Amino acid sequence: MAHLEGDLRVAESARFAIIASRWNPRITDTLVEGARTALVGNGVTAACVDVVRVPGAWEIPLAARAVAAAGHHAAVIALGCVVRGDTRHYEHVADGCAQGLARVALDFGLPVANGVLAVERHEDAEARAGGGHGNKGEEAALAALEMVSLLPKLGTAVSRRA
Repeated sequence: MAHLEGDLRVAESARFAIIASRWNPRITDTLVEGARTALVGNGVTAACVDVVRVPGAWEIPLAARAVAAAGHHAAVIALGCVVRGDTRHYEHVADGCAQGLARVALDFGLPVANGVLAVERHEDAEARAGGGHGNKGEEAALAALEMVSLLPKLGTAVSRRA
């Protein structure tokens, strides 16, 4: 049985799109910086990292779909922060964003890393944006790199079985 997994090496020319919400900028800016640092630290040139800003988390999947449809990027890294409030709006936005991102990934066969935080309190977001729980932007970028490396290997393994 084959053992397949990705690594953090990608083609020099691979482009990555970071799609980030402007909502909760103190958190999202830190997530974006973590993602950029992770990409560049793993050999992606800064010129191959495009940052797309959207109003909020709800808008991220539509922008991700447009990026995927254009076909210029190896992966999308979605970053944002949704904090629970007094209404159910939080649930609609967080769930809709996650479902939309999954749909883009499946519809286009493109790695879409979901680094959109859905947290109870601002302190929880701070812990995940460079605090005690690391930087989820960095983690999403590393996941995107690994999936970009893995997908071609999966295609090769499937074609060998056919």
